[in-house]
Amino acid sequence: MTAPTLATLKVKLFTDGADKSQIVEMAKQPWIAGFTTNPSLLRKAGVSDYAAYAHELVAAVPDRHISFEVFSDDIPEMVAQARVIASWGANVYAKLPVTTSRGEPLFEAVRMLSREGVRVNMTAIFTGEQVARAVAALEGGAPACVSVFAGRLADFGIDYRPVMREAVARARATPNVEIIWASTREVFNVVEADAMGCHIITAPADVLKKLPALGTKTAAELSLAAVRAFREDALAAGLRLALAPARAAE
Repeated sequence: MTAPTLATLKVKLFTDGADKSQIVEMAKQPWIAGFTTNPSLLRKAGVSDYAAYAHELVAAVPDRHISFEVFSDDIPEMVAQARVIASWGANVYAKLPVTTSRGEPLFEAVRMLSREGVRVNMTAIFTGEQVARAVAALEGGAPACVSVFAGRLADFGIDYRPVMREAVARARATPNVEIIWASTREVFNVVEADAMGCHIITAPADVLKKLPALGTKTAAELSLAAVRAFREDALAAGLRLALAPARAAE
């Protein structure tokens, strides 16, 4: 397979993170189409005033998708939080997990919200059944996303490709729903998502910053560069080995 370049990618590229300065920096790149956050990323970024943070971020990036997640574990309260989040901007999607922490499904809740006009990003999707029920719940409502955690499946040795292909096929037949390839681990995941016809992939900024290099090196060129790097580092480290004198030819 010929390696794509950044310019030939069809998959939309989202940055996954909550650091405001990093988001603003990434927003300067026209090829970044949106941003996703979650409570774990908010905690890592030191966010305490959620609403103030979100309003500042929407003001800084008013023209691209931003997902903000609910954090309650009570379904009626999660619905109320989603409505508040949706009010933060026309570009805002309210993220709701597939279940509560007790395993109570949120499909009916997102069905109701989607038909109210709330843009929903249903997240923490891992199985084909969850995909099917999420897409069915969102079908016919407001523009929506379903986030499938391919990377976390791979972390546990589970082949994520079947569920991703199924998700893309279902969403391609549902005009208002897009699939987000989530928990991205490496640049090649972007290539995979693009080849599968996935709508969106969200990835850490460190992964996305490598994308301009796509298609710029051949395997042979990479091999030579690696050998040269090893040689340069050996010289810089001053590595030495005492070798026995070579035996004279007999």
